[in-house]
Amino acid sequence: MPQSKTLTLGFSPCPNDTYIFGALATQKISLSFDYQLFIEDVEKLNQWALKEKLTVTKLSFGVFPKIISKYQLLPVGGALGYGCGPVLVARKNNLDLSRVRIAIPGENTTAYLLLKFYCPDLGEVINLRYDQVMSALLKGEVDAGLLIHETRFVYEKFGLYQLVDLGNWWEKETGLPIPLGGIFVKRKLSKEDKEAICKDIKNSLAFAREHIDQIWPFITAHAQELEPKIIKQHIETFVNEFTFSLKEKGQKAVSVFLDKCLEKGLLKRVPENFIFHPQGG
Repeated sequence: MPQSKTLTLGFSPCPNDTYIFGALATQKISLSFDYQLFIEDVEKLNQWALKEKLTVTKLSFGVFPKIISKYQLLPVGGALGYGCGPVLVARKNNLDLSRVRIAIPGENTTAYLLLKFYCPDLGEVINLRYDQVMSALLKGEVDAGLLIHETRFVYEKFGLYQLVDLGNWWEKETGLPIPLGGIFVKRKLSKEDKEAICKDIKNSLAFAREHIDQIWPFITAHAQELEPKIIKQHIETFVNEFTFSLKEKGQKAVSVFLDKCLEKGLLKRVPENFIFHPQGG
């Protein structure tokens, strides 16, 4: 691919994303394209996807039903797994979720969609950026908060109670890893370009696995939670076998998720090619 070709690429500042794209962003590896980077909160990326702003972008699976005709999921770079789901917390136990104010990290996030799957009858929902949810809860501005990313690892030290772990709930319901986020590409891009993008992401991941020390400054520069232990825990949780390749189980998890969206009327049909399959796997 010609080096002069430029593609827009968006991902979040969360440690799993900066780990995945660190070598690409800092040009530690040779690349198929020049990438114009947009590092933004995932809910902003979700909103941009509704307008088809970026060519390649990290997105929540919660927005996938709305953009499935325009974007395909890439089989690399995803955030799926066990024991890594969103957590609903509060200052006290035993809340009636239909009668309380709940802060969520965005209406297009997978976390919010899962919460609606779990409890369709919710009280007042307040949209906040993910790193503001716990603060609003601690200030008493809301009664419960839906935590994702780094915040799900630290709520206990602030005396908050877990109401439900939506990841555990999903796993019991399906027996599959929970699909939280993925890397998506515009459908209209050529097959050759999509394959080259997959190659660049795989090479970036491979570099990170072997030389994390060289991209650690990039990771920490964007992290909301600066404690190295929390950053490493975040990466170990969200970067796993499904990040390197969805494989059959990861693809099934996404398929089941989309089927549930179909059941809820959030999707008219599930296209067969919702995942891009590079030649040779």
